[in-house]
Amino acid sequence: MTVIKINAITVPQESGDELAHRFAARAGAVDDADGFEGFELLKPTDDREQWLVITRWRDEESFQAWLGSDSFAHGHRSAAERKGGPAPQPVARHSEVWSYIVAGGSDPR
Repeated sequence: MTVIKINAITVPQESGDELAHRFAARAGAVDDADGFEGFELLKPTDDREQWLVITRWRDEESFQAWLGSDSFAHGHRSAAERKGGPAPQPVARHSEVWSYIVAGGSDPR
C-alpha cells in the first residue's frame, strides 16, 4: 500500500524562491531509492508560508530505509557542502512531516 509523506515547510515569502532553487539543485536525489514512487514540491498560491513536499513510497519500510541512507544525507547537503564549503543559512522557520495512506478518491480519465 502506498504511503504518502508530506513535509510541511514554513518559509517566509521572501525565501520561497531560494527554497525552490535548492530543491531544483538536488532534483533526482531520491529517484533511485527502493520503493520510491514520486515527488512533488508545492508552492502556495496565496499568502500562506507553508510549502509542501509530497513523496509517495511503496511502504513505510522503504521510506524509513531512505531516511537512514547515505543518499538521504547526501541529498540534504547543499552543493557548497558537497564541495567541502560551509552550509548556507536555512530558509525554513519550521518543518513537520505528516504521514498518510490513500483512503479514497477517483480514477482520472
